[in-house]
Amino acid sequence: MWRKALSIRHLLLFAFLLAVLLPAILITGLAFYEARSALKSAIQNGMQTQTTATALEIDRMMFERLQNVSSWSELDVMQDARIGDIDKRLSSFLTELKDSYSDIYTELYVVNRQDMVIAASNPARLGTFAPRLKPWLHTLIQHKIIKLGQLEGHRLPIYTDINDDFNDDKLLGTIVVVFNWQQIEQILQSGISGRSAAALFAQDKLIAATDRWAKTQNNRRLIANATASGYEGYRGFNWQVSIAQNRSQALTPVRQMAYIFAGLLLVTVLLATVIAIPVARAITRPVTRLTEFATRFLRNPDASLPPAGGPEEIAEMSRAFAKMMEDLDHSKQSLTRAAKLAVAGEMAAAMSHEVRTPLGILRSSAQLLQRDTSLAPESQEICGFIIKETERLNKLVNTLVDSAKPRHPELVPSNITELVTMCAGMMRSQAAKKNIEIVLQTSTSIICECDDEQMTQVMLNLLLNAIQILPPNGKITIHLEESQTQVVIAVSDNGPGVTAEHREQIFDPFFSQRNGGIGLGLAIVRQIILAHHGSIHVEPNDHQGATFVIQLPRNGV
Repeated sequence: MWRKALSIRHLLLFAFLLAVLLPAILITGLAFYEARSALKSAIQNGMQTQTTATALEIDRMMFERLQNVSSWSELDVMQDARIGDIDKRLSSFLTELKDSYSDIYTELYVVNRQDMVIAASNPARLGTFAPRLKPWLHTLIQHKIIKLGQLEGHRLPIYTDINDDFNDDKLLGTIVVVFNWQQIEQILQSGISGRSAAALFAQDKLIAATDRWAKTQNNRRLIANATASGYEGYRGFNWQVSIAQNRSQALTPVRQMAYIFAGLLLVTVLLATVIAIPVARAITRPVTRLTEFATRFLRNPDASLPPAGGPEEIAEMSRAFAKMMEDLDHSKQSLTRAAKLAVAGEMAAAMSHEVRTPLGILRSSAQLLQRDTSLAPESQEICGFIIKETERLNKLVNTLVDSAKPRHPELVPSNITELVTMCAGMMRSQAAKKNIEIVLQTSTSIICECDDEQMTQVMLNLLLNAIQILPPNGKITIHLEESQTQVVIAVSDNGPGVTAEHREQIFDPFFSQRNGGIGLGLAIVRQIILAHHGSIHVEPNDHQGATFVIQLPRNGV
């Protein structure tokens, strides 16, 4: 069967579209595949990171709860269990703990060895027999065995024995802290977004889950698992956190990206078609003239030839070929320029996407101001304080982490006199608000091996505590002296002082004589001094105030 042959215009049009679209389709497909793989990997990694962070947060929450129980069981007030808490001091303490921790604990109570409740945050519990706890898990915190009871609803009993301070072999009773399990569920809920769901497993048994967990199990889903590996030396209970998300929802960005690539490909096809039609026409026009010339020449070659100097048809053919070659060359140059512009555009887009210019606003502003020669010396000094403190604060961790695991000091020879003078200068503006005078008593430069940053933290803590506790018009005195083996720093004030029974407790975590204080400042100070192989104690002074005496070895050991 005879078929009509395609015209050269149509052949050129199809060839041009094929030459443009085939690489475009291949490049688009490859780019989409790579982008989809990277995006799927990023989604999975994001879920995994979210799961790991949730597991760590659960371990942190459980560690703090276990540490609370361990610490509370060692408090002196727990010894009231020996006399059955007849003065109700222990019950008041438990009530204050319950109120201070808000929704974290459901109730707290202490039972004697006969399982009778002798102290409780809930007065209705007093004098009743507590249900016998069924142990579930146990761990070692601060050299004490802390046990978990069976989880019932939203109540998780955490308990440990209370030792008799006068007889190490005798137990006074048990402190039971009922942890609100909803706190764990809230951590799981905060670790998810959208329609994802999270669950917590202990030994392959589900112990907590968000609302949508059951629904996600019936659909195709992406799952990320992480095992709780402990926190701050606490090994945890090897609980496993799982976060699941509906696969279609999780891969929504992939589908959106597919639509974008398909749209780009469609736009490419349309643009190529719009460009190809006039290009094909421009290319075929000289070929058509050449074909007409050949046809005329075949039909009447002599008539087409000029009588002299050669036939005009040959000249026309030459001119047609020359014109065709000129058009092709022009098209090639246009395509080359377009390709170069496209590459330059892609490079510009990539560079604008990658380049970032981070600015350290505070530190840069202070450095700029410090270079201003018109500033007063006090302003220059303040700029120096800002620069040095911004560098120091970047290395500091929060006080709770410092109180749990302080950084090992880097001992280098330091001028203690300059350090203390700098700290006093930094606190004078705050002291001036209460008209408090800070006096430094030293006559020489004292050199000692210590960690500048940590000793700065020590001095600022001591001065801040003194300023906060002093009444207006008070006075703080810093006295420095040295011997062949040690350096002594004494910080005195004329405030209310520290009673004899509180002189040891004042360095304990969470002990504070000031309303609103959390009681960690002096605990951190003591840890830093001990890490420097030194000592710190508080004693009364002649002004009825308190004197904190720090003794540091000169050579760091």
